[in-house]
Amino acid sequence: MSENTTEVITGGAVLAIAIGFLGYASQVTGLSTTTERGYPLTASFRSLEGVNVGSDVRLAGVKIGAVTQIALNPQTYRAETTIRVREGVKIPDDSSIVIASEGLLGGNFVEVVPGGSLFYFDPGAEIEDTQGAVSLVSLLMKFVSGSEQ
Repeated sequence: MSENTTEVITGGAVLAIAIGFLGYASQVTGLSTTTERGYPLTASFRSLEGVNVGSDVRLAGVKIGAVTQIALNPQTYRAETTIRVREGVKIPDDSSIVIASEGLLGGNFVEVVPGGSLFYFDPGAEIEDTQGAVSLVSLLMKFVSGSEQ
């Protein structure tokens, strides 16, 4: 009888750890069904290379939100992006937004560069000052070929 009890307890502990791991993994990867409260902002980028729905939005290196929607504008051929900023974080209305890299082997994320305005973006506003992703491969090719373009 004690062997069965030990097996049941061990099985239950393994199952609890597996459920905890899956919950943690879903939150880290952005697959969680819980929606964080906040407000949406939009931006239009020339290139969103390396950024997907669920990518981090950071300010001063701190995650303040996530990318919630990406669509191609067929008239301008730009990536129309919607981000959700955490409630309580106010972004000055002269701020810019850029695609930044975590390093040579890291992924890309959206970085908010705050301005100095005393006024803030309203929910649903568009951030007009944007800078798209810089392709590392094209930079290396320019360096190798000696091109200045």
